[in-house]
Amino acid sequence: MLAISTLCFPTVLSSLGLFVGCGGGDDPYSSGAGDGSDNSSAEALRIAYSDWPGWVAWEIGRQKGFFKDAGVKVEFIWLDYVPSMDSFAAGKVDAVCMTNGDALVTGATGKKGIAILINDFSNGNDMVVAKQGIDSAAALKGKKIGVEVGFVSHLLLLKALESAGLAETDVTLVNVPTDKTAETLATGDVDAISAWQPNSGQALKLVGGSKAIFTSANIPGIIYDLLYVSPESLAARRDDWQKVVKVWFQIVDFMNDPANKEEVLEILSARVQVKPEDYEQFLQGTRILTLAENKERFKDAEGLDSVVGSSRIVNDFNVAQDIYKTKEKVEDYLDSSFVDSL
Repeated sequence: MLAISTLCFPTVLSSLGLFVGCGGGDDPYSSGAGDGSDNSSAEALRIAYSDWPGWVAWEIGRQKGFFKDAGVKVEFIWLDYVPSMDSFAAGKVDAVCMTNGDALVTGATGKKGIAILINDFSNGNDMVVAKQGIDSAAALKGKKIGVEVGFVSHLLLLKALESAGLAETDVTLVNVPTDKTAETLATGDVDAISAWQPNSGQALKLVGGSKAIFTSANIPGIIYDLLYVSPESLAARRDDWQKVVKVWFQIVDFMNDPANKEEVLEILSARVQVKPEDYEQFLQGTRILTLAENKERFKDAEGLDSVVGSSRIVNDFNVAQDIYKTKEKVEDYLDSSFVDSL
């Protein structure tokens, strides 16, 4: 899915060759395109979002007029994932959509965000894809695997190996930028890759006989996606952010109504310019969380059923991979009071 970056600054990210998302700035949804609400004298809350189903879903709120009805002015800024984090780190936006792992990285490097809602967790979109003849994680022993080392796909791969009783030393890792993983598998330079959609799906299409031998559906909750707000904006506009949270669950309810399925797919697929039938598989690999599920998963508990427990696991991974030196206090990045009040 989305990368665990080492720093949310362009120079460092460029040196890592990080590639995430396919959203650009030159389109009618990008900077300057708000939700159309003019019923507030306050400046619009600026939210950076990028190409992931749980974040593309904000489009439903924009296009259905939910924000205007709620009396809150919001401007959504469509960016590639890394530039969205850069914008947040630079203070150009009030909030950003990030994974729980990336939020720890941005905080460790100087710009902390506070999550006020959980959009989703990856439920199959992140995959370990192997060439024909490799049918299980156990069969990866002694093989070459393409993965962007130090990123969330690396963490997923380690969990796949662990499930088969293998360690990282039992395989050979080839450091490959995520957007190059599909072609690297196709050329035969590696025996398997670990990546997120659309890269994992491209690998399956490009390489005949390939299959996903382990996905985030095998370990649900290892990757959470949330809305992180700057502490300054949260303190100054708490009531408005509460309205945003309420609108999000209005969006979730709309998506969960079977009668709206066709319209939901039309809105989401149009945002990323793919066919509705193609977008449906991306949505199926994403578990959008309801209000009740948010309340439960915000609770402090060990394990992946809690975003707190999941973040502790990613925190350990980040330190082990030397992404940052000292463990972050994950509780400081999460505020459940907004969902708890609903």
